[in-house]
Amino acid sequence: MDFKFHLERAWTMTLKYLGPLILITLATGVVGFISIGILLPVVLAGYMQSILLMIRSGREPKIQDIFSEMRLFLPLLGFGLATAVLAAIGFSLFFLPGIVVVFGISYVCLYMIPLMTDRNFGLVDAVKESFEMVKGADAMDHVITAILFVSISAIGSSVFVGWLFTQPIATIFLLSVYEEKIQHRSAAPPAYDTPPRSPTEEPGGNEELKQK
Repeated sequence: MDFKFHLERAWTMTLKYLGPLILITLATGVVGFISIGILLPVVLAGYMQSILLMIRSGREPKIQDIFSEMRLFLPLLGFGLATAVLAAIGFSLFFLPGIVVVFGISYVCLYMIPLMTDRNFGLVDAVKESFEMVKGADAMDHVITAILFVSISAIGSSVFVGWLFTQPIATIFLLSVYEEKIQHRSAAPPAYDTPPRSPTEEPGGNEELKQK
């Protein structure tokens, strides 16, 4: 994977749409804070879908976009609560299991939200598809993607209001990778559930061979 391309794309698009991106990022953070995190997953879904449309068609992000995926409120709230419970159990045992749980879920569900908003997957199907995307021969690509996404986000969070600039970069980078991977998966030939039959296994195959 060409990480340089995706990083440069994230930087260029952030600068191009800087004003709208800062506004929509700020709105997402404010709504999440005021709602004590209850609305954060669903407004984050709207936030990511708005940025995905920006990447694809140059559509300028708008604040009202963060409320565009309210249909996913209950599934994402349930997922968030389940994740919080699992993480709490992990941290209550020892610190390390909690870290493993958080990073494990984050990695497996790396593309879960865009799959739900972009491809209209249900929660369970989105988790399964995201897992299929991050495993396999190119798993290291996704590991690096996850590390870069978290690192860019963390850098901004460590500086006052820095996240208003770095979060769009991190999100555009992640969705740019998602866009590449989803196109490759769509273009891939369908896998056979069973091996294709040989000519001798086709109806009438043996008779034709006998005649020859």
